[in-house]
Amino acid sequence: MTQHVEKNTLDIYSDYICPWCYLNTKRIEALNAGFNLDIQWHAFPLHPEIPEAGMPLEALFGDEPVDIPATLDRLQRVADEREMAFVRPTTVYDTRLAHELDKWAHTQEHGDAFHQAVFLAYFANGQNIARRSVLLEICRDVGLDPAAAERVLDTRPFRSAVDEDWQRSRELNVTMIPAFIINGQRLMGDHPLSALERLARSAGAVRRESTTAD
Repeated sequence: MTQHVEKNTLDIYSDYICPWCYLNTKRIEALNAGFNLDIQWHAFPLHPEIPEAGMPLEALFGDEPVDIPATLDRLQRVADEREMAFVRPTTVYDTRLAHELDKWAHTQEHGDAFHQAVFLAYFANGQNIARRSVLLEICRDVGLDPAAAERVLDTRPFRSAVDEDWQRSRELNVTMIPAFIINGQRLMGDHPLSALERLARSAGAVRRESTTAD
């Protein structure tokens, strides 16, 4: 008889235009493969003021002392090291609708597939993930009903769920993403898998046991 092992909830705050959120997805998969975790994704829209057409990085940072080419060079090196596709972004987009569709996708048992597909659409394919047509195509590709997805975009039933995520992130003092929270313990930003594993262990998460046939 298989013994039931309780899963610990790992809350992750992220955004689809956050490069470090994307670059940590493989580590999150590896962490989940090693521990009994119930991963809950939470929206943290970095720039909700951006119009649908997007905003060039130069306009986004304005007069801030950010060396954009050097930053993109570093991100490219990290993506190469982690063997992840990466198209150097030149424009950022509002991710609000993507987050609302993600909430819906999780009710349809396609949440993880949709979540990863949105990241790839932006960071691997350079698509405008604020556009309804792009989001509906992603839905179709991961097996979601595009007509139902369009109704979600029209009626916005998950608007409040995204607002609640954002409010909760402020209450938890999430100041950097990705943010990992489990049983009150947290890490924020880019960390090696070993650090995520230490977080899981210190929070009481149970390792998965590999099973072999007799």
